[in-house]
Amino acid sequence: MSIFDIFKSLEKDKKEKNGLNPPEFIIAGLGNPGTQYEDTRHNCGFMAVETLTEGYGSELKRLKFKSLTGELNIGGKRCLIMKPTTFMNNSGDAVEEAASFYKIPPENILVIYDDISLDVGRIRIRETGSDGGHNGMKSIILRLDSDNFPRIRIGVGKKPNKDYNLADWVLSRFTKEEGEKLETAFGNASKAAELIVGGKIKEAMNLYNGAQ
Repeated sequence: MSIFDIFKSLEKDKKEKNGLNPPEFIIAGLGNPGTQYEDTRHNCGFMAVETLTEGYGSELKRLKFKSLTGELNIGGKRCLIMKPTTFMNNSGDAVEEAASFYKIPPENILVIYDDISLDVGRIRIRETGSDGGHNGMKSIILRLDSDNFPRIRIGVGKKPNKDYNLADWVLSRFTKEEGEKLETAFGNASKAAELIVGGKIKEAMNLYNGAQ
């Protein structure tokens, strides 16, 4: 490494420490913290961002903004990856805090979460929309005062019957067969996230909406 390269590296480190190269995009996966919630249907968002982060040889281990966080460079854009530790119903507290700190607009916030209206492993990408009855999304929309942000919904399947308790269902774990479908879904969600960060959400929708 030349003296010039060393100088550039030192300058980059200095800028990052001074906050001159902050994240410009947030990718938040929703779920509940704690071992009792690991691998449950409601934690699909957590699992999806873990898959994305691991694909870059990184991990989410820094506690910041009421979340476990990490940073990735995706297509030349610095991204803050988040797993809120607020529990699902207060996800907006974490997302809004990070967005406010870095002055990130809603359209640069991607949220990944579970959806009981989709078959297990199917994904659905949207540019905007309502909370659809999902409490985590409801919290985020309320705190951001906007629903103008992209989202990736991952199917976790409908309740076995109408009398099945919804809370019990979303906190249940997947069968082995369902788990195999989800591995594919998480891979597709990671690829879709990369396209979305790169400003290619239409391409992501065309490629992965309904994919299983």
